[in-house]
Amino acid sequence: MSEAAAPGSLLHTVQSQLAGALDLRLIGLGRGGYSLTVGMLLTALLILLLSKLASWLVQRGLAGYGARYAHANPAALYTLGRLSHYAILVLGVVLALGAAGIPVSKLTLIAGGLGIGLGFGLQAIFNNFISGLILLFDRSLKVGDFVELASGVHGSVRDIKIRATRITTNDDVDILVPNSEFVSGRLINWTLQEATRRLRVPFGVAYGSSKELVKQAALEAAATVPFTLGMEGPRAPQVWLVGFGSSTLNFELVVWLNADATRRPSSALAAYNWALETALVGHGLELSWPQRDLRLRSWFGLEGEAARAAIAGLTGREAAPAPAAPVAAVEPSAPAYAENDAVRDVPHVPLPSDALPPAR
Repeated sequence: MSEAAAPGSLLHTVQSQLAGALDLRLIGLGRGGYSLTVGMLLTALLILLLSKLASWLVQRGLAGYGARYAHANPAALYTLGRLSHYAILVLGVVLALGAAGIPVSKLTLIAGGLGIGLGFGLQAIFNNFISGLILLFDRSLKVGDFVELASGVHGSVRDIKIRATRITTNDDVDILVPNSEFVSGRLINWTLQEATRRLRVPFGVAYGSSKELVKQAALEAAATVPFTLGMEGPRAPQVWLVGFGSSTLNFELVVWLNADATRRPSSALAAYNWALETALVGHGLELSWPQRDLRLRSWFGLEGEAARAAIAGLTGREAAPAPAAPVAAVEPSAPAYAENDAVRDVPHVPLPSDALPPAR
């Protein structure tokens, strides 16, 4: 056993001065009341520092586990890390208060002070903190989800912190949204259940164009874009005739996107527009635009060739030849392009025999 430092020695002097410094009272509330010494304060600060270090180690360990094992769910690991962080910090605060001479039984006074603070200025912070916990447990919004805010901005969820959630857009812009807005407001989560989604690409061609040829060109365009989920099966691309415009036949190319393109909707739409223009022009189809044709039925009682000759004589120009008949578009050879995809998209349930009308 080590012997105690002899009185009057240098070690004894250092120990005495150190003990005196640690026993120095910083706060004293009367005789027998609460007192806070330097030693108690340093112990409380050391406990808080160790709890912060323990929380950091736990989160680093979970991040390393997710990096080593591909099957690990990043969103679940993030939720576990945040909950562990909060639990360790709460435990550290309770132990630090005990080391500072404030027992847990006297925390009711602190709780009352917090209640007053919540009423005067901390209500928004407390609301966001509770909303963040709800998001972590409810899992309707997870780290890695691709969401659309009420303002129309798209982005991926990066962090769910105490006060706000960080959304990073495809332009690498970080948006901090208070957690309470996700709980009480409306949010579109594009990847909540499934990472794929359907995209509708509108386009128009001139009147007189062959529907079958338009469909063939649009499907060929979809096949050239790597974002297309597949060309066969229930999620194969479809071409719908959705309306009749003032100068165009309005179509939509309906395609299912893979998980990567789902998070880049603007880029995917631009890629399909590019491929559609190339395919339609390659098949000789006219991409129409708003235009007006002025047809003069008569010129001072003259019609047809006689009217054109009279106008040419008035202007000093030769009469323009009559417009040639439009060249018919080449019909596609495959009969499969004649199928109406919009009808196929609606689930068909056959009627029972007794519900069919009687034959006449």
